[in-house]
Amino acid sequence: MSAVTTESPSQLSALYRSSRARVIVGFAVAAVLLFAVAPATLSTFRLGLLGKFLCLAMVAVGIGLAWGRGGMLTLGQGVFFGLGAYLMAMHLKLADAGPVEGSGGVPDFMMLYGSGEVPGWWEPFRSPVVTILAIAIVPAGLAALLGFAVFTRRVRGAYFAILSQALAAAFAILLIGQQATTGGTNGLNGFRSFFGYDLADPVNKRMLFFLAAGALLVMVAIARQLMVSRYGELLVAVRDQENRVRFLGYDPAKVKVVAYAVAAFMAAVGGALFVPIVGIISPADVGVVPSIGFLVGVAIGGRATLLGPVLGSIAVSWAQTSLSEAFPSGWIYAQGALFIVVVAFLPGGLAELVTRWRRSRRGTVPDGGAPDPADGGTAAGGRPGEPDPRDPTAEAPTAVDHDPATSGRTA
Repeated sequence: MSAVTTESPSQLSALYRSSRARVIVGFAVAAVLLFAVAPATLSTFRLGLLGKFLCLAMVAVGIGLAWGRGGMLTLGQGVFFGLGAYLMAMHLKLADAGPVEGSGGVPDFMMLYGSGEVPGWWEPFRSPVVTILAIAIVPAGLAALLGFAVFTRRVRGAYFAILSQALAAAFAILLIGQQATTGGTNGLNGFRSFFGYDLADPVNKRMLFFLAAGALLVMVAIARQLMVSRYGELLVAVRDQENRVRFLGYDPAKVKVVAYAVAAFMAAVGGALFVPIVGIISPADVGVVPSIGFLVGVAIGGRATLLGPVLGSIAVSWAQTSLSEAFPSGWIYAQGALFIVVVAFLPGGLAELVTRWRRSRRGTVPDGGAPDPADGGTAAGGRPGEPDPRDPTAEAPTAVDHDPATSGRTA
C-alpha cells in the first residue's frame, strides 16, 4: 500500500508534464504550418481561401465548447457570426464612403436603394474603436441575455436546438427585408480598405490571413484552458447530470450561459474577419443552412475534442470548395452522406478513430495494483476504461442530455 501511495503523485506529475509538453508542441507545429509553410507554398488566392476556412473554424471552436462539452445543440450560430460580420461590414462601407462633408460619407448602396442618408444607428460605426468593441460585446451580450432567458426556464435538448435555429431564420429574414440599410439579399460588398489598408494589395491580404491564423490559435488556447479548468469539469457535469448539479448547489443556467456567450464571441470574431478576407457578407451566409453547415464540420471532426471541431470544419470547407468546383450540384449530397455515415458509425466523429487506437494500445495495470493514468485508470478521477473528463482530447459520451431517473451514472 505504501508503494502505491508514493508512486501515484509521481505518476500524476509525469502525466501532467507530458500532457503540457504535447500541448506546447502542438501549438508550435500549428504556428509553423500557418505562419511559415502556408504563406510559402500557397498562392495569394489559395491563402485567402484558407483564411476563409480559418474564420469558419473559429465558429467551430465555440460550438465544440458549447455543444461538445456543454451539451447545447447550437443550430443558430449564424446569428452571432452574422452580427460580427455585419458590424465590421458597416464600418468598412462607412470608411470607404469617406468623411461626412456635404453629401459625402454615404455608402453607395444607400444612394441606390435608400434615401441617400446614413441612419443614425450607423453613425457610431464610423469609429474603429466603437466597431471593435461592438463586435466583442454585442453578440456575446445578446447570447448571454438569450441564454439566461432560455436556460433559467430549463429549456434544453431538441427544444433549445429548434429555438436557436428559428433565431437564425428570423435574423436572415430581417436582413433581407431591410434593403436600404443592410443591402437586402445582395448584402454588403465591394470593400476597398480595412482600417486604412488597401484590400487590393497582396501584402495586406497576407496580413489578414495572419490575423485570422493568430485569432484561431488564441481561441483554441482559450477553449483548452476552459476545458481543463474547474469550470470545464462543471460544464461536463451539467451536460451529463444537470439535476444532480443543481442539487449540489450550483446553478446550471449560469454555467451554460458562460459557454454560450463565449461561443457567440468566437463566432462574432470569425465573422468580423470573414468580411475583409472574403469581401462580402449576405443573408445567405448567416441563415439556417450555414448554421447547420457549422455544425456538420464539428460533428465530423469530433465535437467533444479540442482539435476535432477545427480540423473537421477546415476539412469540410475545403471539400465543399473542391467538390463544388468539380461537381456543382453534387456536393450537398456528399455532405449529407458523410454526415449520416459519421453519426451512424462514428458518433464521436473522426477523432473517435484516434481514441479507439489509443485504447487498443493500453497496457496492463502496474505492479502494486495502482492504475496507470496514461492507460485510462482512475488516478485522474474516472472509472477504469472511461476517458478523463478533464482531458480536452478525451472522447466524451455522445448523448446530449441525461435524466438521472433513467441513468445509472454519477455526476
